[in-house]
Amino acid sequence: MRLILLGPPGAGKGTQSEAISATFGIPHISTGDIFRANVAGETPLGKEAQGYMSRGELVPDELVNRMVADRLRQDDAETGFLLDGYPRTVGQAFTLAGMVAMLDASIDAVLHFKVDLEELESRIAKRQEEEGRDDDSAEVFERRMREYRDQTTDLIPHYAGIGLLVDIDAVGTIEEVRERVLAACREAADE
Repeated sequence: MRLILLGPPGAGKGTQSEAISATFGIPHISTGDIFRANVAGETPLGKEAQGYMSRGELVPDELVNRMVADRLRQDDAETGFLLDGYPRTVGQAFTLAGMVAMLDASIDAVLHFKVDLEELESRIAKRQEEEGRDDDSAEVFERRMREYRDQTTDLIPHYAGIGLLVDIDAVGTIEEVRERVLAACREAADE
């Protein structure tokens, strides 16, 4: 099974990815993890990315695409994967389609976590209060939402247009959302 998680920051993608990964025996692949692994391992890709990050610049799409392609060729992703944080743009979505085709495979579904802004703000504030995460400050959340709206929301009509988008009501308890997510995954696996 090959899945993409799509949704705004705070929608619960990271929380639900653990259950999907465990249930279907596929690796949860996030761009943040790919970056950290390449930088820590001092791979050629990691060194190249580190140069951009140390200057406070965004890592260019071309380099991100190469890192993702490298990760998808690893043994644990041979029978499937769960992508979180990639693709972020329609351009990256086209690149990903090419990568997956070269693996003689296809994407099974794009799970779109739907949560209204008020609920997201409440979740982020609660998470900030309970966990004290730096990435949960109001300023950082606002910047991440702006990036999501500016870059990533175009993926919703893109994936809907090719019949891969599955809307998930991501409001409710973790268990309620998990049931919806796993049901959508099972349905995608049966198609």
